[in-house]
Amino acid sequence: MQYTQLGRSGLVVSRIGLGCMSYGSPAWRPWVLDEAAAQPFFRHAIEAGINFFDTADMYSQGVTEEITGRALATYGRRDELVIATKVFYPMGDGPNMAGLSRKHIVQACEASLRRLGVDAIDLYQVHRLDPRVPIDETLAALDQLVQQGKVRYLGAGSCAAWRLMQALARADARGLHRFVSIQNHYNLLYREEERDMLPLCRDEGIGVVPWSPLARGRLAGATATARSASDQLTPQLYDHPGDAAVIAANLALAQTRGVTPAETALAWLLHQPGVSAPIVGATKVHHLDAAVRAVDLRLDADELAVLESPYQPHAVRGFA
Repeated sequence: MQYTQLGRSGLVVSRIGLGCMSYGSPAWRPWVLDEAAAQPFFRHAIEAGINFFDTADMYSQGVTEEITGRALATYGRRDELVIATKVFYPMGDGPNMAGLSRKHIVQACEASLRRLGVDAIDLYQVHRLDPRVPIDETLAALDQLVQQGKVRYLGAGSCAAWRLMQALARADARGLHRFVSIQNHYNLLYREEERDMLPLCRDEGIGVVPWSPLARGRLAGATATARSASDQLTPQLYDHPGDAAVIAANLALAQTRGVTPAETALAWLLHQPGVSAPIVGATKVHHLDAAVRAVDLRLDADELAVLESPYQPHAVRGFA
């Protein structure tokens, strides 16, 4: 495994992060693996050198955090792990059970700490920015958690580049801890982040940890799966008529190199300046193995151009 600093922070993460949304309660989503089925993935990831684990409070309404916490306590050494979770989406029906108010951020963090069974969250991320709450309130609440030792680093979620810059500028002006990373929507099928967000992140030293690096399996060659049968978001994110040409180019290169299309798609992402660690989900062990192999797969300039040339501009997707 290779490792890198998360942006300009001192936090060191593996070049692949394991996304834990797939582990929790099948009652939440039918394709989610229960705790017994999830255990081998955490063990396998740690044995492969992955130290970066990403979850969120809303995944399986808290069950994912509980499973993640127990698995990492069983298979890992806490001081060597980077545990990331998120806040924003509803955790109940009440008016204060969602969003980025001071009240919800603080109570959500304390609940995540209990479920994960840890004293501090290494990377606490806002799943999205909250347009209803003044950014100063959100930033002050997050800074408070760092000052109290409940959180070590702060991360942002998908948003417009101007909103991330606003948050960074406001934090700097007030002497608050700023975001060190962003978990954004970026892959071979969706490259609109290259216009503004990625240059901003490189300039400001913000680590990039893309979600859906395989475009919800489309770049890995997946067709009908248990997840796709009930997934309403995939057709909203990936409906461009030009996507097929990108998928075909990736498959052709993978065949030429004698690797899986997941490996070439992830390798392309890992070659992009500023990208720290794509967040990879896995419901089969070979998914995880392919992601690990991709870290060491080197693509030359001609191969990168072959993957990139079919791309056509897309409408902005992934902020909701």
